[in-house]
Amino acid sequence: MDELFEPGGGEWTGVSERLAALERLVDALWVLGVGAVVGVVLVLTDQRAWLPAVGAVAAVLLAWGWWYAGRSRRAWGYTEREQDLLVRRGVAWRSLVVVPYGRMQFVDVTRGPLERAFGIATVQLHTAAAATDARIPGLLPEEASRLRDRLAHLGETRTAGL
Repeated sequence: MDELFEPGGGEWTGVSERLAALERLVDALWVLGVGAVVGVVLVLTDQRAWLPAVGAVAAVLLAWGWWYAGRSRRAWGYTEREQDLLVRRGVAWRSLVVVPYGRMQFVDVTRGPLERAFGIATVQLHTAAAATDARIPGLLPEEASRLRDRLAHLGETRTAGL
C-alpha cells in the first residue's frame, strides 16, 4: 500500500481470514454451477469435445478466485484515529473512506447465513451522505460488537451539530 491509502495516525487492523474462506466458497459454487450448466448443455447438444476446455477454464477461474479472495482480504483494513475512522479496500481499484465520528448517524451490524456459518459479521457506518459506503466485512463477532459500541459512543459524543 502506498502512502495515499495508508495515512498515519493509527494502527491498521485487518479483517478475519474467514472472509477469504467465505469468498472462496462462493466463488467455487458459482464456477462449479456455471460449469455444470455449460457441461450439460454441451452434452445435450453433442458437443462433448468442448468439455475439457470448459474444465480447464473452470480450473483457471477457481485458481484465480482462490488467489484473489486472499489478496482482497488482505486489502481490507481500518484504523480508528482520534477524530475519524478510516476504511481501506480494493486490489486493483483501491479505496480509502474517511468517516468523521461526528458525521455518523448510525452503525449497522449484519450477519447473513453464510457469515454466521463462517463466524464473521459486517459493520456498516451510515452518514448523512447516501453515497458513503463505509462497511467493514469479515469481523469476528467480538470485534464487530466492540467496534459497534465504540463507534456509537464516539458518534454520540462528537455530533457535529446535526
